Amino acid sequence: MKEKKKFIDLFAGCGGLSLGLEEAGFQPVYVNELNRDALETYLLNRDEIYPYLRDNKFHSRDIKKCINEEFFKNLKFNLVAKFGSEKIDLVCGGPPCQGFSRLGIRRSYSVDKEQLPSNLLYQDMSFFIHKMQPKIFLFENVEGLLTAKWNQSGLKGEIFKDVLKTFENLKGYEVKYKLIYSKDYGVPQNRPRVFIIGFKSEIIKNKIEETDAVKAGFFPQETRDYPHLKNVLSDLIDNNFSYGQKTEFYPNNAKTEWQKKIRTKKNGSIFLKNDALSEHEYSNHSLKTRAKFNSLILNKGDISENFKTKKFAQRVLPKKWGSKGPNITITSMPDDFIHYEQARAPSVRECARIQTFPDWYEFSGKRTTGGIRRAGNPKKNNFEREVPKFTQIGNAVPVKLAFEIGKHFLKVLEI
Repeated sequence: MKEKKKFIDLFAGCGGLSLGLEEAGFQPVYVNELNRDALETYLLNRDEIYPYLRDNKFHSRDIKKCINEEFFKNLKFNLVAKFGSEKIDLVCGGPPCQGFSRLGIRRSYSVDKEQLPSNLLYQDMSFFIHKMQPKIFLFENVEGLLTAKWNQSGLKGEIFKDVLKTFENLKGYEVKYKLIYSKDYGVPQNRPRVFIIGFKSEIIKNKIEETDAVKAGFFPQETRDYPHLKNVLSDLIDNNFSYGQKTEFYPNNAKTEWQKKIRTKKNGSIFLKNDALSEHEYSNHSLKTRAKFNSLILNKGDISENFKTKKFAQRVLPKKWGSKGPNITITSMPDDFIHYEQARAPSVRECARIQTFPDWYEFSGKRTTGGIRRAGNPKKNNFEREVPKFTQIGNAVPVKLAFEIGKHFLKVLEI
């Protein structure tokens, strides 16, 4: 059997990027994630296949407390002892991005980005790459990184300039970048993301001047195979659902090939009607909210005068995309969207599907939370944040996108 390429996932969240890479043929050998619930989600879904990740030799939480000479000495020793080599094919990661996103700016209590420790974690990732010398590295972040500035008097785009230069300064790597849209890689949402990719000079035959990662061959070509939301969610519709309750068994058999694939278990069989279904709990909306959602569905997303509010931002999920394809991006806020047929917010399982997580994937922690518990309060030096299930999913890299990236990297590594 062919030996799998080894990778390390930093700031791994609940494991969307990892899962896609694993499905492509990579093997995780070390994982880092600060939040306990997100880390538990990552580990519990890999207990059967990669049980060694439970050992604290192969996972860590606070990267700032562990990356020093002693840490790397021990990590390399443990990798040799377990896998026969300290060599790593890929280091990937998406440092926390709340301070760079438009939502994050709103929830960061207006402190300057240079005051948020999480906004400097790209430097730790760069140091990690320098010490481990993988053949490829992959940095991922939100679109807002491209225009973000360190403080009010700063220049637009100065943060991305600093981030890119940090990775370009790594010796022995060719570095490219690209703003991509997840919909172009088979994901049923728009979800723009910035990627910085570095290839070891030794795996590139000729120096490439092109900075565009796709044109330079550092990132896969678009697949454009995204499904309509009706094909993603229709089999989960329970005509007898109740607000505040759960649908605990599949109400239907799979109706499309896409649904069959997302319902495929680890053993290759497919979840059938009346099999146990997880994470399909409904929000207990107020009567007024239910009426508003019903009105929006009937009026194809237009809100009537009697339901208008200053902060209204909800959108009805479309059954089918328009000519330009997916035009939404799933967030950590479940009430941002309304189901296209039922007057309710999407469930955890439905959001997970839009992020292309398979139905067997489990999530640890609270379903949702809010306020200080989710955002922290940087003004009071409180950087602790709860990361409930909706947030874990909203923060993840879509599994299908990661799968396409993984397939491409394997081709590069095998040339």
